[in-house]
Amino acid sequence: MNTDYRLIDIKLDERTILWRNADIEQERRVAIFDLLEGNLFQPVGAAEHGNHGPYKLLLGVEEGRLSVAIAAGDDTPLEQFVLPLAPFRRTIRDYFAICDSYYQAIRQSSPQQIETIDMARRGIHNDAAEALKERLEPKVITDFDTARRLFTLICVLHIKGH
Repeated sequence: MNTDYRLIDIKLDERTILWRNADIEQERRVAIFDLLEGNLFQPVGAAEHGNHGPYKLLLGVEEGRLSVAIAAGDDTPLEQFVLPLAPFRRTIRDYFAICDSYYQAIRQSSPQQIETIDMARRGIHNDAAEALKERLEPKVITDFDTARRLFTLICVLHIKGH
């Protein structure tokens, strides 16, 4: 059996991105680039029905929930589900706050201050990746690095212009 459990294309539902700036655009580009360079993404339902990848992914936010649409490499729709984002709201808020501090620090703080803020930012990001990986598990098997980059994209979808 030939398996290729990975993403080859990732799109964000542009209708659900409310605001962006250069920093956010850079985060989005880097997360997508890194994801496409290396990821593990195995939709349980698609694999059970004989589709073993690769996959295309469309992420959006609808009514406070993450909308996940998975298609085969040839664009054949495979599965769609929503994931409640309520458990992530505080983490997303904390992540935005620490990212704001980080971007300000880059412009005006010492390397030591920047490193301290960056360590806190990575800690929040890592905790969120573990939580996302667990929440996805009934529907999608993924690894830590993939979950971490997906969390970045979920954050991009939540930016409301502050």
